[in-house]
Amino acid sequence: MAIHWTVTIDCAQPGELAKFWALALGYVPTPPPPGFDSWEAWFRHHGVPEEEWDDGAYLSDPDGMAPTLSFLKVPESKVAKNRLHLDVRVGGGRETPWDVRWPRVVAAVEKLTAAGATVVREHQMQGKPDHVEMADPEGNEFCVV
Repeated sequence: MAIHWTVTIDCAQPGELAKFWALALGYVPTPPPPGFDSWEAWFRHHGVPEEEWDDGAYLSDPDGMAPTLSFLKVPESKVAKNRLHLDVRVGGGRETPWDVRWPRVVAAVEKLTAAGATVVREHQMQGKPDHVEMADPEGNEFCVV
């Protein structure tokens, strides 16, 4: 039996970065735990100081299939390349014909660039563009494939 897991991203602005990744992945804000009408109610119940309420943000796959994402506020900025990154698979995978897949990748890159991401570089395979390495608004690398 598989173990449920989540991806946690350290960042400076959890709420803002969560908005970017919600757009990138089609995720939604994670609802508050059962028995609470809001995260604020949960924070109050557990005695979390109000100044810490924006120290995290949480996203979920609306279909409940993929891992959840957590964004946690940290004081230090990113200083090196990620050792782990996400592949945003908008193209349908390499089993999808290139002339179908590549326009999907290009459209996603345009959408994510408009949302604050930057293109790091375009990667080639057999003389054709294959995927695009990007960085989110806080510099975390990911690929659009």
